[in-house]
Amino acid sequence: MVRAYKQEHVYCHPWDRVATASWRKFTDPDTPAVLSHVLDVHTLSRRLDASSGHLHTVRSITVRSPTLPFFLRRLVGGEAVVCHCIETSVVDPRSRSMDIVAVNASLRGLIEVEERSSYRPHPDNPEGWTIFRQETSIRCKPFRALAAVAEGLNNAALNGSNRIASRGASSLSGSVGTSRLSPPQTPQLPPFDALKMA
Repeated sequence: MVRAYKQEHVYCHPWDRVATASWRKFTDPDTPAVLSHVLDVHTLSRRLDASSGHLHTVRSITVRSPTLPFFLRRLVGGEAVVCHCIETSVVDPRSRSMDIVAVNASLRGLIEVEERSSYRPHPDNPEGWTIFRQETSIRCKPFRALAAVAEGLNNAALNGSNRIASRGASSLSGSVGTSRLSPPQTPQLPPFDALKMA
């Protein structure tokens, strides 16, 4: 099942100021309350393409999820989970564009989140305004997750059963080895005719 939503916002500031603020939002001391779910940000790579002038960046972002529904809290063992995300961005200062794609790197067996954002000069006022567009898609994988849980339970039960059977066989082997019983006797059955009903 996929859920998607889009949003758009107009900043009454020029593109270069908005793009710079976007880069600084995680380190700005005035934003901790707004971005309190962001736990950590690291730049993994940064490359400037000399021919095009594009800046390519990859960052790792660690976030805390919102409070989870009750049944998920029981499944994951807490009210929230820590999720690691990868953000890739391309900034083109010549065309004044900034494109960002963020995806979750953890919990992908349960949920896949992809967020695509862009910053461009607003067509009605390209020198003074910036338009921000964001498209987010969320794909839950409940059956896959349930299958994984069921497989885990099945494996645990199978391993437990194998351990018990192994102990039982070992115990029986020990008993047979120390037993002084006579070899098993084949029972004598009455002739077939004697079993016929009258």
